[in-house]
Amino acid sequence: MSRILVLKSSILGDFSQSSKLADYLTAEWRKTHPSDKITVRDLAAEPLPVLDGEIVGGFGAGDDANERQKGIRALSDTLIAELKSHDILVIAAPMYNFNISTQLKTYIDLIARAGETFRYTEAGAEGLVTGKKAIIVSSRGGIYEGSANDFVTPYLKLFLGFIGVKDVEVVLAEGLAMSDHAAQSVEKAKAAIAALAGTRAAKAVAAEAANDPAQAARDADSKEAPTGFLQRLLAKLFG
Repeated sequence: MSRILVLKSSILGDFSQSSKLADYLTAEWRKTHPSDKITVRDLAAEPLPVLDGEIVGGFGAGDDANERQKGIRALSDTLIAELKSHDILVIAAPMYNFNISTQLKTYIDLIARAGETFRYTEAGAEGLVTGKKAIIVSSRGGIYEGSANDFVTPYLKLFLGFIGVKDVEVVLAEGLAMSDHAAQSVEKAKAAIAALAGTRAAKAVAAEAANDPAQAARDADSKEAPTGFLQRLLAKLFG
């Protein structure tokens, strides 16, 4: 049995495309992994305290920390323990002004702690959150994949790698503010998610990406399981 932690970070609630895709992922995942445990943390519905000087000072203050510092340090400990206790991390990350949401950045600020999620060695920084997989599901109004305007995917990959999470998949839903791209983009993202969950075959995903619905229909019932080939295919198709 695996444990999956899903982080939602959209401010749009029920109107959020990234949250809907995260929900779709959990639903598809349960079809093929019914015994897995899924934990959902909505960073917008339950906002975290924004990092400030007092909070940072409290991380190293020990027993001298004031009550606010102790409380937020305990919260940080809880978030880190939660992250470490799960095997797969799903990050629903909408693009806001080319970057991640404030809510997601606040979460990152509270789990990025030396000695807890990373440490410094003579060879440089070493991540302490190892042996895990991450799936980034990112929605955006425009089309930015592979461009210098996308600060979401590169930043999240960098941070995840910094704390030790090297196995990262990315699913993009782009052009959602563009009427001629939105529907197809969502369906492409769902196809990629279903393939990751094991409810769709790699060949069906490839056919859909190539705009070949007939071939996709023929391949949809294939029993081919997600493999290293699928991971490489998804990386090529969806970033």
